[in-house]
Amino acid sequence: MTIALDLPPQDFWIDGRWTRPASSNRFAVINASTGEQITSVPESVTEDIDMAVAAARRAFDESDWSSWSAEQRASAINSLAEQIEGRRAETARAVSIQNGMPISIASATEAVIPATLLRYYAELATAQPIEERRTAFGGAGTTVVRREPIGVVAAVVPWNFPQTLTFFKVAPLLAAGCTVVIKPSPETVLDSYVLAAAIEASDIPDGVINIVHGGREVGAHLVAHPGVDKVAFTGSTPAGRAIGEVCGRLIRPVTLELGGKSASIILDDADLSSLLEQFFAATLMNNGQTCYLGTRVLVPRTRHRETVDILTDFARSLKVGDALEATTQIGPLATANQQKRVENYIAKGLADGGRITTGGSRPDAGNGWFVAPTVFDDVDNSHTIAREEIFGPVLAVLSYNDVDEAIAIANDSDFGLGGTVWTSDQERGIDVARRVQTGSVGVNNYALDFSSPFGGVKASGLGRELGPEGLHAYQQTKSIFLP
Repeated sequence: MTIALDLPPQDFWIDGRWTRPASSNRFAVINASTGEQITSVPESVTEDIDMAVAAARRAFDESDWSSWSAEQRASAINSLAEQIEGRRAETARAVSIQNGMPISIASATEAVIPATLLRYYAELATAQPIEERRTAFGGAGTTVVRREPIGVVAAVVPWNFPQTLTFFKVAPLLAAGCTVVIKPSPETVLDSYVLAAAIEASDIPDGVINIVHGGREVGAHLVAHPGVDKVAFTGSTPAGRAIGEVCGRLIRPVTLELGGKSASIILDDADLSSLLEQFFAATLMNNGQTCYLGTRVLVPRTRHRETVDILTDFARSLKVGDALEATTQIGPLATANQQKRVENYIAKGLADGGRITTGGSRPDAGNGWFVAPTVFDDVDNSHTIAREEIFGPVLAVLSYNDVDEAIAIANDSDFGLGGTVWTSDQERGIDVARRVQTGSVGVNNYALDFSSPFGGVKASGLGRELGPEGLHAYQQTKSIFLP
């Protein structure tokens, strides 16, 4: 199977032009639904990273991009949004074919969110003044507080929502006046070519956005590069720890959006059967390959059997198939290694005493990297599948006696990224949500609000993306004291 790209697959997008790689290294791009190779693309080496950082450095230091007015930048940002919107179908297809995301989800997220975020931050930048004057405490003098762009950003992006998570970073940093080197994951690179075509056709100046894809070695080189002023990373907690250590040593600002093992707390008054569409989005979306999903399902002991039966029937009803099929609800996992990882966790769940009520094996869905939607019962919060991020379509059901115990179980985790509360009483749900130690919680749904901050606590990360906080993450403040 091939994907139509009107771009040369042998180049990188650096300094506003297609640039030949420094080496002949290449890696294969695989169709997750079939296991077949689609094409191959260049793999960067450190020289390519150096070239991209130098371009971003020149665009920040030597051009007038960072000193443009907010209105000028907004115009350029909106032009990029327009170009991206014109390539929505191509973006969705490129993502789905690579990482197994069902095309229905890719069309609603990867094809839409990048332009939405660009327009949001373009408007936000024009609405927020660069400077404000504050009367000094006690009234003795005035201070001009100024927000300035932080500089060159290294944006290291994962494969699960490659374009959405790229623009969690790129949209606000452009609004702030920064420049960027994007390093996509090797598992999802075709969509970055679609993005580069959009950049080429937009009014974004040369060197402001550069895209170089490669593996961990070049990613590490980019993170530690002396020409970088800030790192923005989304990915696993172990990788985030390594990046955080480097940035700490360099005194370099860093935003880390890392793993999760969120809890879905079903209260005793919840009507779960009427909320299954929302429950799917909060627990199994993108084949379980979403960082904030509430895959620890906490149910009251008095409704345990009923809830397990509902979840089992629901998981069993989901259509598993080729990611490009419009009716597919669960596609393949992104890679063969990811399939093996999930299968290993299923084996650990059984070894710890869990009981599978549905799934647990490879479905008859083709030669891709499929794992059937799986529900585990008889799980204790000390079990491996309740402690570690699986990143696949696996739910673990745990019982609790009262709300206090439910909250204690939810908080007994190294992670704190997302979570949900399910109830017929919204105010009761809010009260429970307030007590959960996490960066974000949904009541009867989980849908990110782009105007509000998103990020984790504990091992789920540092800093916040989205909302005004996401813009401030790419700005530094300067105080000018006046008599």
